[in-house]
Amino acid sequence: MQIIQAGLDELERLVPLFDGYRQFYRQASDRAAARAFLHDRLSKSESIIFLAQTPEAGLGFCQLYPSFSSVSMQRIWILNDLFVAEHARGQGVASGLLNASRDWAISTKSKGLVLETEVTNVQAQRLYEQHGWQKTVDEYFYSLSV
Repeated sequence: MQIIQAGLDELERLVPLFDGYRQFYRQASDRAAARAFLHDRLSKSESIIFLAQTPEAGLGFCQLYPSFSSVSMQRIWILNDLFVAEHARGQGVASGLLNASRDWAISTKSKGLVLETEVTNVQAQRLYEQHGWQKTVDEYFYSLSV
């Protein structure tokens, strides 16, 4: 397995993984929209995407978006998406992607990374905690849909 920072050359390998990720979160499959969305993120340098792959196939990906902490005056990366194809689960792919994300945060002199996951996604929570992520218990996060 190799983990690389994906660019437009890897777009066709990313599309089925991204589409599978969206389906995991109960969205309808739409590869054309997935391709357009990823193309925009990559071509506009709006996100960093790490791709785990073998020569034969893409295994998983994670996507980081930049943000900033005004209080600490440092960059923070939002680990917004993490997905491993069903056939590749249990092989250390997610761990490799989390390690690549951590290394990226360190190399960009960032404060750290943040993520959110569904309360019911216990398997992912265990994985994050095994990698040193800490669950926030003293803050509330709010959202506003418009």
